[in-house]
Amino acid sequence: MIRVSQLVKYYNGLKALEDVSFHVREGEIFGLLGPNGAGKTTLVGILTTEIKPTHGTARIKGIDVVNDPLAVKHLIGVVPQHRSLDRKLTARENMLVMARAYGIKNPRKRAGDLLSLVGLADRAEGGIREYSGGMLQKLLVARALIHDPKILFLDEPTLGLDPQARIAIWEEILRLKDEGKTMILTTHYMEEADRLCDRVAIMNQGKIVKEGTPENLKKGLKVYGLHSREPTLEDVFINLTGGRLK
Repeated sequence: MIRVSQLVKYYNGLKALEDVSFHVREGEIFGLLGPNGAGKTTLVGILTTEIKPTHGTARIKGIDVVNDPLAVKHLIGVVPQHRSLDRKLTARENMLVMARAYGIKNPRKRAGDLLSLVGLADRAEGGIREYSGGMLQKLLVARALIHDPKILFLDEPTLGLDPQARIAIWEEILRLKDEGKTMILTTHYMEEADRLCDRVAIMNQGKIVKEGTPENLKKGLKVYGLHSREPTLEDVFINLTGGRLK
């Protein structure tokens, strides 16, 4: 579904990405992990057509993200880290704005179906200023699904949420996986990556330093002598980058 080959990105002479290559299979949740400044945001920006690479290629279902960004946008949905919702509008109105942007037929029905799907039907007509963080994240997920994209980009989808809301979002992500959605997830929560991701890529200083399933990465660390307890994904991260996520 996604194939990235030798991506390089410079900003004012500084290299933000260096020879990044990976692929994501259909129906897979692929995690991007790394400290601030590792290049995750730049990489996602390229894949979602917001940033142009300096060198290299990225393809979504075979479509080059630079040569045909409009076609790519119809294949992807994005749940941004910053909640880009209009607080003056109701949940349904936020959904309708996006539905009309994509030319969705019968937008009110589509919006209503998705709000029901994420458990917000009973709050669809009220203002979202009183929404909890978890409710706002659910609304962002519903909005990203308005055009039934094949691929979802989830940028820190549970950042700042309480444990109960975080688990609710995890359940929603796993439900979408069961539906066959392909997802790229960026997160600072190692437990989240371990629970949700089929494979992860750990980035540092613009490069992918390790890629694999969470289980294999943890087993690989055990080989290097961590015997006092079972290794965690955070142990792997610290071993590869020399520091914690934040």
